[in-house]
Amino acid sequence: MNGAHRGGSARGGFLWRSGDRRGIWPGIAPPSPRSDHPAPPSRGPFAIRGAAGQAYLLLVVTTLSWGGNAVVSRAAVGEISPMLLTAGRWALVLAILAVFAGRTVLSHGAELRARWRSILALGALGFTAFNALMYGAGHLTSAVNIALLQGAIPIFVIAGAAMFQGADIRRGQVLGLVTTLAGVALVATQGDPAQLLRFRFNPGDLLMLVACILYAGYTLALRGQPPGGGLWFFAGLAAGAFVTSIPLAAVEAGLGRSLGPTPTGWAILAFVALGPSFLAQVFYMRAIGLIGAARAGLFINLVPVFGALLAVALLGEPFHAYHVLALSLVLAGVLASEASARAGRTDGEPPPR
Repeated sequence: MNGAHRGGSARGGFLWRSGDRRGIWPGIAPPSPRSDHPAPPSRGPFAIRGAAGQAYLLLVVTTLSWGGNAVVSRAAVGEISPMLLTAGRWALVLAILAVFAGRTVLSHGAELRARWRSILALGALGFTAFNALMYGAGHLTSAVNIALLQGAIPIFVIAGAAMFQGADIRRGQVLGLVTTLAGVALVATQGDPAQLLRFRFNPGDLLMLVACILYAGYTLALRGQPPGGGLWFFAGLAAGAFVTSIPLAAVEAGLGRSLGPTPTGWAILAFVALGPSFLAQVFYMRAIGLIGAARAGLFINLVPVFGALLAVALLGEPFHAYHVLALSLVLAGVLASEASARAGRTDGEPPPR
């Protein structure tokens, strides 16, 4: 891992690091210090210290945003068609990047041209293909199956990190993974474990498994990309996702299933572009750069739990005791896995300096 990611100062309790002017947005410098000496780290009760603390904050915000995406996806029915939403979200992300980071992206044109094949592949597989396969699976299998199968993403990530990146996976991490999966299963079955006995594979489940494998591969591949990702690199991914989503939107239109956004559809599109597509993806890339793919991937199991809680809060769905128990299990699993990972310094991470 690049030395700029280790032992960071949490000036002001957030994400600027001493000796590194990039902050969370590489290419956009943080405010200039008032002296040549960096301010001491914040010692307040909400201070975020070190790479791991920064990553935890980013991953919680990321998974909360993705949980919100699951909620608004339900509200999108009848407001905007799925493939148009997929293409539109990335078009808006590119517009946001053009306004706020256009110069940064253009200044890295040489790097983008040199990496265009891998960037296009990552954008297509991690963003477009995952969502397209999940939408397709939704027509062929149940929401329970989809939620349960998404819990396979951290398994694939940890297995891939061990096989292809030489990560040292400890027993505590495996125990944490099993505990988080128990929480996901509790949400997916709505507190009725007997539903697991009725679980049956069908073609939709296979589509979802392929989607999970692709996203796990995307997660692992980010580890070899520019430190912290960089807005220019993310712009390339977004462009790849947009280009590869156009044919899907065209097919949807050709089948007569395209639905232009209503006023509510425009609001949904704006939220999906700004939150789950832009901020969450950049935060996820940054977190992987800070603590590695195997550790960051486990947090994905927070998505179905946050999604269920947001559905309760925003859509008025009933609140049950299993929601609290599921969140407790997922958090306990993440904490157990992190304690083990930090003790063993997995993913080849050296101790912070």
